[in-house]
Amino acid sequence: MAHDSETPSHHTASLEERIQAAVDSEGETSVVLRARSLLEGGYEGEEFLRVVGGPHADGILAGAPSLYWPELWGARALNYVWSDAAAPAVIAGLGNQAWRVREMCAKVAALRSIAAPEALTALTTDDHARVRAAAARALAATGDPSTQDTLESLLRDPDKEVRRTAQQSLKTLKEALS
Repeated sequence: MAHDSETPSHHTASLEERIQAAVDSEGETSVVLRARSLLEGGYEGEEFLRVVGGPHADGILAGAPSLYWPELWGARALNYVWSDAAAPAVIAGLGNQAWRVREMCAKVAALRSIAAPEALTALTTDDHARVRAAAARALAATGDPSTQDTLESLLRDPDKEVRRTAQQSLKTLKEALS
């Protein structure tokens, strides 16, 4: 995506605005596939990294270690643009070594109602509370009755926010099943 007077600057535009500009420029399918590629560890060029990473991408482009950031940004972009073609990458991302990527993939799974009960159930015992909470929301979003016991077990999680999220998620699941 070229910078011009109609393209939102990666320094001032929101992620939603940057994604929309990319969609307007190259089409929704292309943006989804490029976001999926980042999530899978691919490289999509400096401009696309700036679209999904905003001003934070400049550090990576200047030589800072990329760590998990491009993968995270690829997953996060899928909150704004979607195709079912990205679902396998999101499910695979639930097992990413970086907890922030696992958390974001669980958030995308919740938003997009991606059924991945085994992978999401595994995340309910993750070392990171934010991942466990995101997994609970995603399990509730898919409305699978087999996950009720898993959500109930999270009511005893050591983290208060996870317990609160599990309680809300259990309520959401029960409403969806009734």
